[in-house]
Order: sequence, then structure tokens, then C-alpha cells
Amino acid sequence: MRVLLVHNRYKFAGGEDVVVAAEKAMLEDHGHEVSLLDADNAEISGALSKAVAGFTAIYSPAAKRRVADEVARFRPGIMHVHNFFPLLSPSVYCAAHEAGVPVVQTLHNYRLVCPGSQLLRNGSICEQCLGKTAAIHGVVHGCYRGSRAATASVASMLAVHRALGTWGMVDAYIALTRFGRETFIRGGLPPDRLFVKPNFAHSAAATGQGDGGFALFVGRLSVEKGIRPLLGAWKRPGVDLPLKIAGDGPLMAEVQAAARGMANVELLGQVSKDRVADMLRRAQMLIIPSIWYEGFPMVVVEAFAAGVPVIASNIGALGELIDHGRTGLHARPGDAEDLARQVEFLASDEAQRQRMRHAVRREFELHYTAERNCEMLLAIYEQARARLMPSQL
Repeated sequence: MRVLLVHNRYKFAGGEDVVVAAEKAMLEDHGHEVSLLDADNAEISGALSKAVAGFTAIYSPAAKRRVADEVARFRPGIMHVHNFFPLLSPSVYCAAHEAGVPVVQTLHNYRLVCPGSQLLRNGSICEQCLGKTAAIHGVVHGCYRGSRAATASVASMLAVHRALGTWGMVDAYIALTRFGRETFIRGGLPPDRLFVKPNFAHSAAATGQGDGGFALFVGRLSVEKGIRPLLGAWKRPGVDLPLKIAGDGPLMAEVQAAARGMANVELLGQVSKDRVADMLRRAQMLIIPSIWYEGFPMVVVEAFAAGVPVIASNIGALGELIDHGRTGLHARPGDAEDLARQVEFLASDEAQRQRMRHAVRREFELHYTAERNCEMLLAIYEQARARLMPSQL
């Protein structure tokens, strides 16, 4: 099959970019032809460019022409969109629809039901715009980049294309978890077009031993990732296990200041993918203290591949991905004291950690390999093709 991937890259590379590259490689490894059409947010700079991007986010004739030209050249059997915001816009759906090419959209975040994309406001879960015709609350609170004007652009994009029926041009939506699927249904997307396919990892290497004697956090240093309760947990008496923090982000200075006064916390900054993999093999546990509805953090499946138990906030998809007592432990989101208790418990019970190491690796082999993921993705492609071209299949 010929697959046209469409993706708007972020200014700073993130998990979505990793997934796009991984799925492209996976499809090619399984004998499919893949073309990647992308845009890069690094192109946006200066007030004028940002203003233009605001209009482009609603509808981009240039992006539509790019997709139409690539469809005519490559003649794909499916177009799979990962991110169209803000430079490509939903106009890419129109180009494929007019050419009779089925469209699949992966829902990496909550952009289609929340202008801020995270269902989070002021450090707390917010669902005020979920299922609403217009995201008025999002505009009032400036949920996108703290700007009412920027949020108005996103809210307009959502409202305009809902009114035009553009979202109906998507033949299959991919949610990353059951929780995500249920949330998008509440947000108004059609249940019969919503499928669940998780992220995956190519890794087939043997698991590590977890003999490094430390806990690990990998991710963006930001409020929604739960950095503050993470640091709070490590300030509690009784939490003696060293913590390594790998990542960068807006709270870097705050984390640096805290780490200087904590002998058992080491801030590594941004590290390479290979080094993360090595640390996962040696870590006793991975900590994911997020306070928002994560989509599907890639580090979860990478940890499972390495055989690392995960202590995660019991919120949204994380509560679904981590089976409490089997593949890791749950902690109350934002609760440093409860997080500290879970860390102390797991750090003190080597037999439990070993049981969990076997369980998470088994979970990876059953659900998160490239082979299993490719089967699921191709099945969704066929569902999309059957919906648009039933008489041809």
C-alpha cells in the first residue's frame, strides 16, 4: 500500500515527531511505500509570521495545493494525518477528499475538542469546552499560549470546520487509549470512526537488570508533567532512592534550584535517546507524575520494553496503561506525599520489583511491538478505505 503521511512538526521536537518517524519506518519495514509531507513550526517567527499562522490555522490554500500535488504524484491508497496545526490546517482533508483518498487522523492530543489541547487550565483538569459548539471559555481564559487572540484563532478553526462538516471528511480517527476514545466521543467525534491503537517501540532488546539504584523521570519540565509534586515527593523524609531527571522545559530554572539543595536528585538536562534507553535498563522504576490527561507518553512503552515498573498518576490514560500492583503503581495526581509512599514501597520490595519487571516486558511483547502495531494500523486503514470506497474493496 502507498501511504501519504502528513505532519506539522513542532518547534521543539516531541513525542509526536518520534511517533511519526517510527510509524514511517514500521510501514516501510513491512513493505509499504511511504511519502512524508511535513511542515515545521520553526518557520514561524516574528509578529507578522505569527499573525499569518493564526489565519493559516483555520484554512491554508497553500497546504491544500501541496497535498493535492503530492496526491497526484504519489497516488496514495491512504492519507494518514498526524498533526495539521497550525501551518497545514484542516484544508489537507479537503485535498484528499476531493481526490477520493481515504483519510486517517491520529489524535495525539485533545486539540479537536480543546483549544489549549490539554484539557488543563491553571494546573487543573478543565472540560468546560468539551462537546461545546464554540470554545468560548477557552477564549475567555486564553487557554492557547495564554493569549485570547491566539485562542480565538484556534476556537474559530474548530467552530468553522465543525459547521462546514470538515471533520466528517476523516474516515477513521485513531485514539491512543480507551480513555482517549471515550473523551473524544464526549467531545462530539463519531464513535463508529474512532479506533484505538497505542504507540509502540521498535526495541526487541533484552530487558535490563534494574540494578542502577535510582528512579528516573524522562520528559518535559513543565507544570502539567507534575514536576513540582515530583520534587515534593523527594523532599519527604524516607525517600532515599536517588532520582535522575532527564529533560528540559519552562521549569528548568526552578528544577535546577531545587536540585542544588537536594543530594538525592540529579538534573541531567536533555539527553540522547540512546542514553535514555540505557538509563531505563538500569532504573529501578520510572516516575510519571503528570497532572493532565496524557495521550500516550512514549516513555511508557519504552519502559515496558526495558522491563521497568512505572509509578504514574492515576489520571486519564495513565490509570489505564499502568495496572496497579502488576506493571507498576498508581499515585494520586498532584499529591507529593502519596507519590512518596508509592516510591518507598516499591524501593523497599525487591521481589515485587522483579515480578513487575517480568510483567511489563510481557505487556510489551503482547501489545506494543512493531509487528502487533502494524497489524492494528493496517486494519484501521482498511476500515477507512471500506468507508470511502466500499464498492472497490
